[in-house]
Amino acid sequence: MSPISIIIPCFNGAATLARALESCLAQRDATHIFVVDDGSSDASASITRGHAMRDSRVRLLQMVSNGGAARARNWAALHAPTPLLAFLDADDEYLPGALAAAHEHMEQHPHEAAIRLDVDYVGFPERLTKHPDFEKYAAVLSNTVPSSLVIRRSAFLALGGFPMDDFFRRHGGEDGALSWTLREIFGQRRFTSGKQVRMHYHAGIHAERFLNIQMGFVEADPATTAETVRCSQAFLDAAIASVKQVRALDLAQPDH
Repeated sequence: MSPISIIIPCFNGAATLARALESCLAQRDATHIFVVDDGSSDASASITRGHAMRDSRVRLLQMVSNGGAARARNWAALHAPTPLLAFLDADDEYLPGALAAAHEHMEQHPHEAAIRLDVDYVGFPERLTKHPDFEKYAAVLSNTVPSSLVIRRSAFLALGGFPMDDFFRRHGGEDGALSWTLREIFGQRRFTSGKQVRMHYHAGIHAERFLNIQMGFVEADPATTAETVRCSQAFLDAAIASVKQVRALDLAQPDH
């Protein structure tokens, strides 16, 4: 069985969590499924416990208070005992065989840090999906959103996990910062032969905001854009320094 841990941050995600979990349980290559209840006030924890009773791969982690998705993902990554991590948002779902394909790719390419799954965007408004540039911007999202990411745990920790800046928590963009950093330091490829993870639309979803701005339906706030770039650059610089430090360390020689 494949050494992959799935990490699901969940804040009041009871309406969709069962669907996400069922899609995880169908992945034979997942040995651990961590749901991080990020201070929910709904039935998210109860739903997770119910699935845990059915399948021992499911484990509930509970945050004392809401700390944001980045913090929840990073905390679960510290608990994960496996060399590969996969991230799934509570309102998304894996399609059959998604992690099997990712595991096979990582086995065949031992020097690659990560692989991205291709995303199927379901229920998005037609003004977005019928736009002539939808496929172009959908590809950018597929290289960015957490639910598309399967990464070596060692590389994830070396990068520092998802950035936890207060700015990103308020405005989003931590997934973009991680994607940029991953691409710059280790590189990242994405499957393009078929959809492997499904993102369901709901009002206010970050993906819609990104598409609205890129397609010209909404004008980006210059101050927010500048701060996003600044925080992302700071995260990239810190990650580069961290990886350089690790690479410069001498490995301890075993005693004989």
